[in-house]
Amino acid sequence: MAEGERQRRHLLGLNGVSAADLIVLLDTAEALAEVSRREVKKLPTLRGKTVINLFMENSTRTRISFEIAAKRLSADSINVSAAGSSISKGETLADTARNLAAMSPDAIVIRHPSAGAARLLADIVDCSIINAGDGWHEHPTQALLDILTIRQYKREIAGLTVTIVGDILHSRVARSNVFGLLTLGARVRVSGPPTLLPPEFAALGVEIEYDLAAAVADSDVVMMLRIQRERQGENFFPSLDEYAHYYCLTEEILAEAKPDVIILHPGPMNRGIEISSGVADGPYSVMMNQVANGVAMRMAVLYQLIVPGADGIRGSKLAHPPKKSLPRLDAGGAA
Repeated sequence: MAEGERQRRHLLGLNGVSAADLIVLLDTAEALAEVSRREVKKLPTLRGKTVINLFMENSTRTRISFEIAAKRLSADSINVSAAGSSISKGETLADTARNLAAMSPDAIVIRHPSAGAARLLADIVDCSIINAGDGWHEHPTQALLDILTIRQYKREIAGLTVTIVGDILHSRVARSNVFGLLTLGARVRVSGPPTLLPPEFAALGVEIEYDLAAAVADSDVVMMLRIQRERQGENFFPSLDEYAHYYCLTEEILAEAKPDVIILHPGPMNRGIEISSGVADGPYSVMMNQVANGVAMRMAVLYQLIVPGADGIRGSKLAHPPKKSLPRLDAGGAA
């Protein structure tokens, strides 16, 4: 999180975010997850605050979870899309942002196809900016909810082997996860076709493995990424069938991982291409936990950025909830 003008704070990416800040967000989200288990799923924390969701790309999970997160904290949430905004009439993103800022929101959540869009808004408007995915750059809240899910099952991030498989080149999710996981002490591998694995990742301390079985071997966590079919015309690999032959995660390949491995996927999935239905729907999958954690993590981010002087929710009755009792997986695959 970086300080903006007039002490506004932003979440533009995880590159450079300290381990201490990451842990505050994780702990806050863990505590706020309790709200979604109540009969009345509401806190007054952000009453009177306004959050604008400015989404210039299609989204289901991210946009809806930000909207739910704001409402569960009692903020007013407003959705703006490209088709329903003046951008469709030729207005620039900067002018749209300035007009929205003139209405005094407390935060703008932005998803945009161009890298750097969130940074642009942070530089020109006087409210907190949250990056919900900008081009191939970063998607910090997705990585945070992924890391929260991992921590719930594995208790500690440090020392884990996390393997990320798929279209690393185009994946803002992969970049944010690499930054966050490395900062918290995990060992990170990436796997996929050579054309989809940027060599600069090695300079960050990431292991690069082209063979899927070798990449999955001894992994505590395997994260599968969507093959972005809209990029297939750029010929990064010969065909989807060939990609699936070498890089689809099947139960046979998963047997190489640790017995208590967990499988993540940010969605949406291409079943039979990057992941088999047997794995996606099997006992090792924690994908629905990721979706649930998306609301808690985005509540935590909104709280931390909007509430003056927020440094976690210590002192609240939510500050130290008991650890969730989550199923562990044995060698036989039973939950």
